[in-house]
Amino acid sequence: MSAAALDHQPASDADTGDVVSDSQTFRRAFQDLRDGFAQRELWLNLGWQDIKQRYRRSVIGPFWITIATGVQATAMGILYSALLGMSIQTFLPYVTVGLIVWSMISASILEGSEVFIANEGLIKQLPSALSVHIYRLVWRQILFFAHNLLIYVIMVFAFGVWRHMTWTSLAAIPAFGLIVLNALWVSIVFGIFATRYRDIAPILGSLTLLLFVLTPIFWSTDALKAQGGEVANRARIAELNPLYHFLDIIRAPMTGADQQAYHWYIVLGFTVVGWTAAIFALRKYRARVAYWV
Repeated sequence: MSAAALDHQPASDADTGDVVSDSQTFRRAFQDLRDGFAQRELWLNLGWQDIKQRYRRSVIGPFWITIATGVQATAMGILYSALLGMSIQTFLPYVTVGLIVWSMISASILEGSEVFIANEGLIKQLPSALSVHIYRLVWRQILFFAHNLLIYVIMVFAFGVWRHMTWTSLAAIPAFGLIVLNALWVSIVFGIFATRYRDIAPILGSLTLLLFVLTPIFWSTDALKAQGGEVANRARIAELNPLYHFLDIIRAPMTGADQQAYHWYIVLGFTVVGWTAAIFALRKYRARVAYWV
């Protein structure tokens, strides 16, 4: 029996005796995630090909990503350090790490909302798990992140960031793992609903731009709080932005800054809630995506 037939094979509900579609069970949702991960040779190659295709016939290839990010971080770091009266030695690494992490977060939201639409041909023709396209997207963003880390390494030695780093800086590793986990569920949830409702993608584009301004990437909450008064109170509003906490759990250890435990608790809470929503979305709508694209 084909995979498509299995998706629509009815199963009996033990309590009610009703017949329900096997495609709308938690078992099939989890199986899709497992099957997709098992096909890692496919999505690993596809993700790498995406990068090679984007920079085909380019001399330095994907390192244009690194150059573009480095130029933007340097320009904005110099500008805002002057505006906020902060030392360029501490503020430029702060901006650089923030921009690198933000690039991955925003891509998970924006590209995640179109992940199934962009892969319409493969979804209709390739007999693979739906999650393959999610893994491919996130793997591609990990590769971009790895290229941008070259800028971070230069900053660490050029500005003496390594002097402030301790063993607690290794917390950046589990922090990155949490960001990857959240990128997965964000792509699943937004990808499914943006495929069904095409207005969601442009809404997310506007919302992401707004969050970019409200997230302390090119500005610092510490600098605003140091001014005291009403400005300091308004700076605390930034903590209502969930992306601020995602940014801080990885930027603080990477720049040798003090880490606050409550940022981790908030991120862990979002991870649990997000994956719960993703599993329910896969359970209910996974089999319908092929008809919506």
